[in-house]
Amino acid sequence: MVAYQRFAPFYDVVMDDPGPRAVRVDAAVARYRPDAASLLELGCGTGSILARLTTGAALTGLDRSPEMLAVCASKVPGARLVEADMRSFDLGEEFDVVACVFDTVNHLLDVPSWASLIACAHRHLTGGGLFVLDVNTVGELRRLGDEPPWVYDFDGGTAVIDVTFAEGDGGLGLTDWDVRIFERVTDTRFELHHERIGELALPLARVRELLADGFDLLEEVDEDGLAATDDSIKAYYALRRRG
Repeated sequence: MVAYQRFAPFYDVVMDDPGPRAVRVDAAVARYRPDAASLLELGCGTGSILARLTTGAALTGLDRSPEMLAVCASKVPGARLVEADMRSFDLGEEFDVVACVFDTVNHLLDVPSWASLIACAHRHLTGGGLFVLDVNTVGELRRLGDEPPWVYDFDGGTAVIDVTFAEGDGGLGLTDWDVRIFERVTDTRFELHHERIGELALPLARVRELLADGFDLLEEVDEDGLAATDDSIKAYYALRRRG
């Protein structure tokens, strides 16, 4: 996973609007765990999701990047923040809700890492606790790889993102995001910040297999609330911890 030491200040510039993802987390909590008193977000990054949640639960954010957590602390001063790896953390406590959204799990580039994150989420949920997860699909990563580079002008510079896609064994989809931020330093000089970010997508049948041991599936839907497929843009999950 990328450490984001130099990229953290620009992360929000190149990301999609996090608002709809936060709304989905709130809606899942309201539907399946309305009495939730505690929520843990895995890979909370700069706090764009945590800052928009309205569940009323006590918020904890976990991320392995201290630079990202520093941005998060300024956005969500009421949240408890933990620097840890979402594949192997042990907080010694349980939460009513664990959320891993904004394609965070896709940044884990092998199947065992996905399985480890899911096991950690299960271990940190109360009995009957809610796991809210979303993923980029193989079809979406393939489409992104087919698009020309994106160019974003923002206050203070320009971002250029070029995505390449490769299909691996078992239908896995792997992308490389080449992100270049040209930060305006003076009227005539720019400083380049360059990051390469990988994403892995699994066939949804494989995702369900990884989740099946510890969770009951409540929802697996696409952007429109229909049954998600490998050709959907994203798949959104709500799951109940079993046992």
